[in-house]
Amino acid sequence: MLAKPHEGAKPSTTSTAQPASDPASPTSATRLLAIECLAGLDALTDDLVGAVHAGDRPWAAAYDAVSVDDLRWGCGAYLRRVLERVAGEVSDLPDDEVAVGIGRARAEQGVPLEVMLRTFRLGGRVVWEGLLREARRTGASLEVIGPAATVLWSIVDGMSSSLSTAYRQMQGDQVRRAGRRRHAVFEDLLAGRADDAAFLQRAAGELNLPIGGRYLVVVAALSGQRSPAGRAQMVLDAHRIRSIWHERADTVVGVVPLPETSSFSSLPSDAGAALGGRAGAAHVDGGLAAVALGHRLATLALSTVPINASGIASIDERVPESLLVRSPELCRRLVDTRLGPVLALPDKEAKPLLDTLTAWLEADRSASVAAERLICHRNTVLNRLHRVAVLTGQSLDGRRTFVELSLALSALELSEPPAS
Repeated sequence: MLAKPHEGAKPSTTSTAQPASDPASPTSATRLLAIECLAGLDALTDDLVGAVHAGDRPWAAAYDAVSVDDLRWGCGAYLRRVLERVAGEVSDLPDDEVAVGIGRARAEQGVPLEVMLRTFRLGGRVVWEGLLREARRTGASLEVIGPAATVLWSIVDGMSSSLSTAYRQMQGDQVRRAGRRRHAVFEDLLAGRADDAAFLQRAAGELNLPIGGRYLVVVAALSGQRSPAGRAQMVLDAHRIRSIWHERADTVVGVVPLPETSSFSSLPSDAGAALGGRAGAAHVDGGLAAVALGHRLATLALSTVPINASGIASIDERVPESLLVRSPELCRRLVDTRLGPVLALPDKEAKPLLDTLTAWLEADRSASVAAERLICHRNTVLNRLHRVAVLTGQSLDGRRTFVELSLALSALELSEPPAS
């Protein structure tokens, strides 16, 4: 469709000068030559198909994914459109629909763009040779065939531009479709669909991941900044560690296939720095099918890291805290029953008691060692522990007490245990 003139435009009545002729516009003699060539389109198509397959094998091999009939159709459609435009039967449009259709089709088939541009140039040569033959047959003068060359190569250039634009747009569409497909497969993988053998095979192929082996799954919190996935992948690539990363609403998930001898500790420390902020990690056996479990465990590990902290927390290093965040009601009940009376004191009284209790438990319940760490007298430690026992009404002796007090103190370090 030709563009409509601007509604406000009026024809000029003050100038009688004639516009200069466009050297790229076909003359009547050029049109006649093109019309004669159209009658022999099948032979011209044979010439172009032959030119495509002639010469270096790599050029012809680029069309291996294109059937013989499809290649011939594309060559014929292109030659017809060139000749129709030379003949003036089709308007000169900025996005030629034939070139656009060929560009999109060949991009889908994986034919390289430079191969397509070469084919268009070969097609221009085939048309030019056809025009020359017709000129010789009809006895046309150089004044006739000369302008035809300008018209022809202007058309070839324009159609090549349309082809390139459509080809790149289709490539962009393919990348976006592939990204959406990978995103959907990754989400299904995290949801546990890998129990289905058919899906497992498809996921392994789509994500280029091994079906078996051990995996490390990392879940990093997004803090409103740019996604850290790209930086983490670059660091791991530099260490020759393969990984894929997947951005979700408020987290980034990384999946890393591990060698048999590797573990969480083998993750380079600078990869953790590249992630920035908070992250949780878990390594799992069972291959790709176990990635969903790894994701749940890594997410749980992440939930035990305080909001204002940074670094990667392994689920194996955060088991007690993970148990607490999985059951926030029991977590609060444990704190209330074991430390409630202490926490009810003013901060200046409660803090020394809690610090002393923590140091004592970390020192394997040695008052002497705790006193050294707190830089106070051993009797001070004993007096504070006695006060804790009196306030809570519970003895500080025994394994059960040790476990419950340790868990209660860990619960205090957790910022806000998420709801189960």
